[in-house]
Amino acid sequence: MNKPVNVTVWNEFRHEKKNAAVKKIYPDGMHAVIAQSLSAHANLRVRTATLEEPEHGLTEQVLAATDVLTWWGHVAHGEVSDTVVARVQKRVLEGMGLIVLHSGHFSKIFRRLMGTNCSLRWREAAEKERLWNIEPGHPITEGIGEYIELPNTEMYGERFDIPTPDKLIFISWFEGGEVFRSGCCWERGHGRVFYFRPGHETYPIFYNPQVQKVLANAVRWAAPRVNIKDNCSNVKPIEKLAPKTEDFGKAGVIQSK
Repeated sequence: MNKPVNVTVWNEFRHEKKNAAVKKIYPDGMHAVIAQSLSAHANLRVRTATLEEPEHGLTEQVLAATDVLTWWGHVAHGEVSDTVVARVQKRVLEGMGLIVLHSGHFSKIFRRLMGTNCSLRWREAAEKERLWNIEPGHPITEGIGEYIELPNTEMYGERFDIPTPDKLIFISWFEGGEVFRSGCCWERGHGRVFYFRPGHETYPIFYNPQVQKVLANAVRWAAPRVNIKDNCSNVKPIEKLAPKTEDFGKAGVIQSK
């Protein structure tokens, strides 16, 4: 039996409270829909966290118990505490998986892990998107056909200012003619990071069965393989060191006598 994966679904949860059109699509928040779809899988144990909770719902205890964190943010990136961002980064480097969704490309945590601006071109015109599956043998694309077609989406276009992905698994084409690297995988430290483009708040994309399948696959792919604390420790030699006849000093340079 597969070991259960503990998932925390994070959402800033602002649009759903302030925008009637978004609230109509996601009355309990996007995080609730994502969590419900993931909870349908027996080996996934899911909880949610939002921006306005104490410590954004991402306390030391919550993150210590999280195998994979999913992240959706948009209008409140700047309100996310730098302390919490550093805490999440540390857990990713130790082995926790991170799945960044749609406008989370501009989140503090994604930009910190990528080390780039993560900027892009965009347009909101309810246009068709076709996500081409260019790695049909990858665990994240298991059960996905040649492409996923979404009838109405926000366009994201290149150039997407990210490091070259370790593996690119989806490329989007949009009705207006642009293309975009929509499914990108990286390793950071001991953890895995997946960026998945679909998920604009004014379209019911997180209800799409194929999108839900990708997210469940991504959670399983990103689950920790190891969990190694970073301590940068000073260690004693494994073997016996030969005696030194010179005084090398602390800089490794022979000191004059």
